[in-house]
Amino acid sequence: MQLCDTHCHLDDKRFKEDFEAILDRARNAGITRFIIPAAHPEDLSRACELAHKYEEVYFASGLHPNYAYLYDENFLKQFLEDEKCIAVGECGLDYYCLEEALAQSRLGSIEELKQIQKKVFIAQIQLAIVYKKPLIVHIRDASADSLEILRTYCNELVGGVLHCFNADFQLLSLAQKGFYYGIGGVLTFKNARKLVEILPKIPVESLLLETDAPYLTPHPHRGKRNEPSYIPLVLEKMSEILNLSKESLVGIINQNTKTLFGI
Repeated sequence: MQLCDTHCHLDDKRFKEDFEAILDRARNAGITRFIIPAAHPEDLSRACELAHKYEEVYFASGLHPNYAYLYDENFLKQFLEDEKCIAVGECGLDYYCLEEALAQSRLGSIEELKQIQKKVFIAQIQLAIVYKKPLIVHIRDASADSLEILRTYCNELVGGVLHCFNADFQLLSLAQKGFYYGIGGVLTFKNARKLVEILPKIPVESLLLETDAPYLTPHPHRGKRNEPSYIPLVLEKMSEILNLSKESLVGIINQNTKTLFGI
């Protein structure tokens, strides 16, 4: 088995002390490629550095919606021109942590923050169009607004992935527009009934595997730091729900990863 963790924050400081051991455990588990999505500007240089140090590591350039007020297009462009940068993101809309983000941003209101998130999301979509790179999309409690924006631009994009897919039925229509659905540890949670129900309705040709490490650790390791070596736990649950062999899923998901990201 050889798989890609399409979304893991290996640039996070929680991985610094034992990075080599984490990669070794992942390789032993059959995870041979890794994509580090951008979140905060301070971490982007580290992601780029890791991608150039390790052949199997790639990264994306972008800005998480919680930090939309820090958007600097010229800064992101520096990294988008890098040969190991294979996507734009993670970008999108997050209405879950608005109070906390508002306090950090020192903006005047939540509505102002929402408008900035939308503006920055669109700006990053436009970068993906110009640079012909796929989009890594973060959506939390903002499906309707996100869908409206993505529908506006999807025909110009080379594709994208809804990272940590939130199991919202209205977003399934994006599968016909070149979008994939990132499935991670949440699938193994006991309270993941909605995702378990919707998974069979997603075309298998639109599925990707991810961890979002160090977050969203799958069962039975919940409460611990997540890492790419746990991908097989998600694969096993997906195989059970879809009634497909793990071998078949590995072949399909590898092709999906290659089609979207070119790796």
